[in-house]
Amino acid sequence: MPQQPNIVATWSETGRVNIFDVEPAISALDRGSRMPHPDAQKPTAVKPFFVFSAHKSEGFAMDWSPLQQGRMVTGAMNRTLLSWTQREDGRFSVDPDTFRGHTDSIEDLQWSPTETDVFASCSADRSIRFWDVRVGKKSALTLSKAHEMDVNVISWNRIDSHLLVSGGDEGGLKVWDLRSVKDGESLPAAFFGYHRKPVTSVEWHPTLSSMLAASSEDHSVSLWDLSVERDPEEEAALGEVLPGAEDLPPQLLFLHMGQKNIKEVHWHRQLPSVLMSTAEDGLNIFRAADIW
Repeated sequence: MPQQPNIVATWSETGRVNIFDVEPAISALDRGSRMPHPDAQKPTAVKPFFVFSAHKSEGFAMDWSPLQQGRMVTGAMNRTLLSWTQREDGRFSVDPDTFRGHTDSIEDLQWSPTETDVFASCSADRSIRFWDVRVGKKSALTLSKAHEMDVNVISWNRIDSHLLVSGGDEGGLKVWDLRSVKDGESLPAAFFGYHRKPVTSVEWHPTLSSMLAASSEDHSVSLWDLSVERDPEEEAALGEVLPGAEDLPPQLLFLHMGQKNIKEVHWHRQLPSVLMSTAEDGLNIFRAADIW
């Protein structure tokens, strides 16, 4: 939870959403000691203080609201999409009435960075939907056939809030300008087809509105800057272009490789060129050097 970083929500194939208070673990890290604290709990002794199982299905999609403390949405493989609020006693209430519209598994969710009651969802039904919780359980706007295959991930730009990026099973990245999209089928503002396998994670840079990172099942992390354009005059002045460079999008700045089956990538919030990626064979923290 952004407003309370010690409150963490998890989900797995058990179909239960668990909420933990990880303050003891954070305190142990702050002490900077490898020796266990006398009051520390063993990992097996840490229990969630709230468990929710009404989804009755495995799920992947969850997101805390960046604007309202204790507000969350969760979406499951059985198409149930539910809204959460935190009560005064610290526990949670879940609205049992699901948001209706998706016809297949819900893959990812993102709250609007500027609108308290608005969030977006993407699905294996190839659509991206936008919801306003004030006007009922039907989506306010739908981008049908947003990708050729499942839409796996989305990220809402925290600086330029009219921009949303999505990643699909076909490997494509699409940037949507919400000022111009219409209900139904719309064209993206930008499309990048570099990856040849499903996109597994995507995230805008926290302070640079034109930059984003994406990971893929092709075992790579790509960094992109939408503000970059190819300059033929500059290339002519240099006198040569590296072999194969003409086949690469000019917006592609950096590739990180060497991991297997990368699942997530995230920017560091304080160190602007540092990223973390998680994969089947471990966790990498790396710096994309000399790109800004």
